[in-house]
Parts: sequence; structure tokens; C-alpha cells
Amino acid sequence: MTESFHRSGEYENPYEGQQQAPVNPEWPPPPAYAPAHAPHSKKRGRGPFALIAAVAIVAAAIGGGTAYGIQELTGNDTVASSSTSTAVVPSSQRGTVAGVAKAVSPSIVEISADSNAGSSTGSGVIITSNGEIVTNNHVVAGASQIKATTSDGKSYTAKVVGTDSKKDLALIKLENASGLKAATLGDSAGLQVGDQVVAIGSPEGLSGTVTSGIISALDRDVTVPTEEGQDQGQQWGQGQGQGDQWPFEFGGRQFNGDTGNDTTTYKALQTDASLNPGNSGGALIDMNGNIIGINSAMYSPTSQASSSSDAGSVGLGFAIPINTVKADLAKLRAGSTD
Repeated sequence: MTESFHRSGEYENPYEGQQQAPVNPEWPPPPAYAPAHAPHSKKRGRGPFALIAAVAIVAAAIGGGTAYGIQELTGNDTVASSSTSTAVVPSSQRGTVAGVAKAVSPSIVEISADSNAGSSTGSGVIITSNGEIVTNNHVVAGASQIKATTSDGKSYTAKVVGTDSKKDLALIKLENASGLKAATLGDSAGLQVGDQVVAIGSPEGLSGTVTSGIISALDRDVTVPTEEGQDQGQQWGQGQGQGDQWPFEFGGRQFNGDTGNDTTTYKALQTDASLNPGNSGGALIDMNGNIIGINSAMYSPTSQASSSSDAGSVGLGFAIPINTVKADLAKLRAGSTD
């Protein structure tokens, strides 16, 4: 120690008797006690502390808008994606269905597809501000003309960029689009049974319809057809009979028609959020506003002889996990036609 004490407890000044430097009255007063090695020690101490404080401030400033910032800084064709749950919904409305609907609805479109087999209505999710949209392959398979309508009523023609029938995914691109609100793709790996979710789409052509529920199960094997022409022209069309709706197989049983011979099976999220014909390709969203799935299939209890008015959601819907979508994006952008 540089300090010592007399036995009587009186303080001993180690610098007593040394010549003092002249003091300029305009100089600030020196510290009461500053040993020669202290400045070096304090600099080493302040460095890490200052760095930690700065990082904390930057993290706090970026936290709620990380995905938006990345998208704006790296270009319009960059997908806003988060490996954790990014807060897309304002803090005052976080965790509410109304908050999720308000924040995410501008990123959901209604898709109308015309083909030789007829016309169909589905949904899609905007993933870039210049009009890249993820939807189901079965929504646009074999389409000769595609139109997408945004939540504000603007209509665009669209072209298919790439398809992956094995995962029932497709990427389409709106023509002459800019300034659109892109959705944030979340992380489906962290989902748990019981997590609250919101679904947005265009059931029966009713655009912007919002429903809510929970994740009912994970990793469900859902089988869907891959061939064009297997009821794909009218799979989710309005006013069609059960045989014209999109067929799929679950648990060894076929629903909404015959899946045919050429099928593919993928792991799906199961939800009790109401899904109806037209929700296909729309978004399944967590309560922070992140897209965690692309809605793809529903169970309908109708039979071939039943009318379409008997069809409807009974709380058994299925969605493609968003991590599957993110892993497939590069392939879709490259123009895959699998």
C-alpha cells in the first residue's frame, strides 16, 4: 500500500516535504489524491465499461426494429428475417390479436390465379418491399395469369419466379411494385404447443380475414399432390364442391378429395386457428408479429356428395414451418421448377 498510519492513528502524508509545482489559478483543481499509477489503472477500467454501455445503448435502440433496419440498409430484395422473436407489433399492443392484425395485414395479399382448369383464390406473404411473395405451389401451379391485391386495394400482375412442389412452396414477383411492407420471417424452431397464433388470409375471397388460435401440434406429416391438374385449378376456389377443394392426406386418411398418385409429404404445424378455402398461402403469425408458418391445408368433414356450404374449418389446419420456407428461398429465387 502507498498509505501508512502512525501507531496513534494519525495519517502520514508520503509526499510531505517534497517541492510543490506552481499552481495556475485558472487551472482546474487537482483531485484530492491521485497516485502516479492511478490514471493508467482508471483508463483500463473505463475502456470495457464504456464499451459495454455503448453496446447496451445500441442494442436497445436497434432491438424493436432490427429486421426493418437490415432490410433498408441492405436493399429492397433482402428478406427481413429474425432468428429470435423480433417485436414487429408496437409495445402498447404486443400480445394482442388486434395489434398483430394491424401490424401484419399490410404484408398479406390475396392471389387470384387463372389456368386452363379454371380459377382459384389464395393468399400470399410479401417478403420484400419490391414485391417478392411467398405462397403455396398449389395456389399458382399451372396458372397462365396471376393477380395479387394488397390490403390497400392495389392490384398487381405477378409472375412465378420459382416453385418447389415437394414442399408445396412458390415464389412469385409483382410487376412494377415498390415500397411495399415486407413481413418479418420468424423462427419456427422455438415454437411450443399452446403458443398463441394469428392467421391472416382470404378465405372464400374475403381478403384480410383474421382468425386466432394456438399451435395444436408440431411436426405433423401432411401429404399433398404435386402434379398439375390434380384439382389444382379450383383447389381453393369460391363456391366449389368438396371434390374441387385442395386435397391432402393426414394420418393415413385423405381429405377434400383424392390426392392422386404423385404426392409429397412435409412436416407441418397444426393449428386450431380457423382456416378455410382461400387461406392457403397466407400467414400464420406469432404474437410479436413474426411469420412462423405458411398456411397450406385444412380438414373438412364434407363428403363428395355434400355441398360446399357444408364445408368449413373445424379447427384442424396445417401450415408449413417458416424455417422450411427460409431454407428454400435461395432455390426458389434461382428459378426452381421442381
